[in-house]
Amino acid sequence: MIKSIIFTDLDGTLLDENYSFRMAEGALVLIENRRIPLVICSSKTRAEIELYRRRLNNKHPFIAENGGGVFVPRGYFPVDADLSGFTLIADAGYQVIRLGTGYAELRRAMQELRHEGFEVKGFGDMSVEEVSQLTGLSPDEATASKERDFDEPFLFQGNRVQLPFLYQAIRKKGLRFTEGRLLHVLGESDKGKAVALLSALYQAKYGEIITIGIGDSPNDIPMLKSVDYPIIVKHPDGTFDSRIHLGWVIKADGVGPEGWNKAVIEIMSCLGTV
Repeated sequence: MIKSIIFTDLDGTLLDENYSFRMAEGALVLIENRRIPLVICSSKTRAEIELYRRRLNNKHPFIAENGGGVFVPRGYFPVDADLSGFTLIADAGYQVIRLGTGYAELRRAMQELRHEGFEVKGFGDMSVEEVSQLTGLSPDEATASKERDFDEPFLFQGNRVQLPFLYQAIRKKGLRFTEGRLLHVLGESDKGKAVALLSALYQAKYGEIITIGIGDSPNDIPMLKSVDYPIIVKHPDGTFDSRIHLGWVIKADGVGPEGWNKAVIEIMSCLGTV
């Protein structure tokens, strides 16, 4: 039987505004019983994702910081899995595949943007208390969100008419930007490249697979483009993000984890996969 793999965003998708996944528990039990890998694919850091992996009892690989790093638990894939051609970072618990630009370079870019007159403020410029107030994260989670390796979330505090010029300045530095709840500056990595990499490893392990991706915002578009069944959930105001222009995307009937729950149960019923 064909193996299903689910890739999911966290904020606004599996997690609601209060960072709870309670409304998705029915579908989470279903996929655990069917032994379907649930791969977290988020703008969150490794430290943040590990908090949720523990809460979810999740043992699968995960993708951190908008595709900047892929974390594969040691022994998860066959020892002969081909990771040649990728930059591997030494780590006791994982095979860490670095796809993104190093954080020090991103911080230098933020400083340069300020010197160029743009009113930007990254997580690296904020205290734990400021990040907590901005995001609604607990102090422990805000601390984890500042432990960054490949991606810098930031606020733009200037006039929005300057945004096109800011984006142009970022591109001139050989970097990219994306949007979730916050703006992010990053390198050439994205969620789609990381999903494609892991999908190839899963295919080598299981043979034929079906991939499902669930998100809610523009930084999820590369992930959604890289799966067989892309799904988006509603924002808290009951609307879908108008910046996601994918004609083939499946629109879940519900906000955040409620929509996630309904969509996963429905697609599992339709596909009949394991």
